[in-house]
Amino acid sequence: MARNPITLTRKAREDARRHPDAADVPGVIDGIALAARAISRELGRAGIADILGLTGEVNGHGEAVSKLDVLAHDTIVGLMRESGCVAGLASEESEEIIPCPGGGSDGGLLLLFDPLDGSSNIDANVGVGTIFSILGRRSCGKPVELEEFLRPGADQIAAGYVLYGPSTMLVYTLGSGVHGFTLDPGSGEFILSHPGIETPRRGGIYSVNMGNHERFDAGLRQYLAHLASGKNHRAKPYSLRYIGSLVSDFHRNLLHGGIFLYPADSKNRSGKLRLLYEANPLAMIVEQAGGRASSGVEDILRIQPARLHQRAPLFIGSADDVSEAEAFLAGGFAGVSASSIGVA
Repeated sequence: MARNPITLTRKAREDARRHPDAADVPGVIDGIALAARAISRELGRAGIADILGLTGEVNGHGEAVSKLDVLAHDTIVGLMRESGCVAGLASEESEEIIPCPGGGSDGGLLLLFDPLDGSSNIDANVGVGTIFSILGRRSCGKPVELEEFLRPGADQIAAGYVLYGPSTMLVYTLGSGVHGFTLDPGSGEFILSHPGIETPRRGGIYSVNMGNHERFDAGLRQYLAHLASGKNHRAKPYSLRYIGSLVSDFHRNLLHGGIFLYPADSKNRSGKLRLLYEANPLAMIVEQAGGRASSGVEDILRIQPARLHQRAPLFIGSADDVSEAEAFLAGGFAGVSASSIGVA
């Protein structure tokens, strides 16, 4: 380790000085970091403590709730309420918004988060993550209302995620680049380990659940066949890498280049990922790193949400790969026919 390492707290405060509306953001990020330490510690004990499996309850989306989902949600909510930096919360695990009266020196911020993305993989000891998005308030001094959360991703002040893997990492952007920090178990500090992350304009990896292939639209099947063939721009097949844990798949592709796809299909015409808790924050990160995020027809950050738990298709990663996917979906990829790449 460097003799004078740059900590997450120090870097967040330096970045916040460049943004007049972000004075309270470092406090929120500090709260997320504190929660991440606690969640990471519990995940490390998952195999020997009674925190694996399901609670027996079903949430408002008809999904089984895991014990770790509840633990992560409660940890973040508790710490954020104590921080005094947020006026309201929205969690994927809560059907309604969570007001935090008295939060913030100037009316506070709003925090939206997925407390534990990929929690169904915990039993197999697969990496999982926390995703968060920070919005500024529009009506300071007034009680928080649902409408304040229903904003396009372009309104985000900051966004980030925590990856709980072989090491615990926190990656964030405050609108001026993307930076990654690794948790030092000895000091308990998140130390800057990946400054100024830039994703390649083209990659060699695609990440998609091919078990849904039969439900994909023809243009998407054609695109996937194109990637798997030797007739793409690389003149060799892309590598299929799919963990099934969004943060893990996204983080790998962010560093190495490629595209992650969770498209709409004949069963889920609006996709499955949550716009406010998953797609928007990761879209802000990838754009700050030089990549793109799209629903397949428009930039994710331009979508005006109508519901708190709205879903959206997601194509995210290297800019040229995402643009190419859009072209296939629109049926406008010149020079490539279905027959030329073996698609029926």
